[in-house]
Amino acid sequence: MIRLGVNIDHVATLRNARGDAYPDPVDAAKLAIQWGADGITAHLREDRRHIRDADMPRLKALAAPLNFEMAATAEMVRIACLLRPHACCLVPEKRAEVTTEGGLDVAGHKAILAPKIARLRDAGIRVSLFIDPDTRQIETAAELGAPVVELHTGAYAHGKGGELERLHQAAGTVADCGLELHAGHGLTYDNVPPIAKLPGLAELNIGHFLISEAVFSGLGPAVRKMKYLINCP
Repeated sequence: MIRLGVNIDHVATLRNARGDAYPDPVDAAKLAIQWGADGITAHLREDRRHIRDADMPRLKALAAPLNFEMAATAEMVRIACLLRPHACCLVPEKRAEVTTEGGLDVAGHKAILAPKIARLRDAGIRVSLFIDPDTRQIETAAELGAPVVELHTGAYAHGKGGELERLHQAAGTVADCGLELHAGHGLTYDNVPPIAKLPGLAELNIGHFLISEAVFSGLGPAVRKMKYLINCP
């Protein structure tokens, strides 16, 4: 069974648009878990545009594992080591970006990332690196001691030619390096089935589409349908 992590960031985006206390992203996380989510992902950004600091311990207290998506900064490492979520996924982050625009350049920032990954691992946190499907990036992730890589599926989701084949090749490299394979970004009901067939895939993390779909069908049914699609024969 492929695990489904549900990213609830954009419930917080809606909450923050009016400065009110609702909708509560923690309530959304509880509902997602009730309907089959295997974990919850939340991205505490530098500018706190959606998830807030106070949300994080409440999410950590839930029954499902918390995946703390974060930039590889001293501030976020400190917060993670205090919070001690099940996992941390290190992602690139630009203040002006609408959403994460690509994978983390682990090969180009190896010296910067190494001590941060070591500190997170020493705190008992499972470290994942969000990277493009590139052999050099995957091999560097293994060298840095990160047990998990999450392949960025954004280019595939936007219809770039050859990306599915590139993702399949990358999945093989991940297996050769002895790493656990996750994937995510831009996935929908329509484009997720081929990604779910990647060899060795253990987990998909999906957020914006599910929160958008919840406007029409409800979050619970949206999570249940996605869970079915990623695991159906």
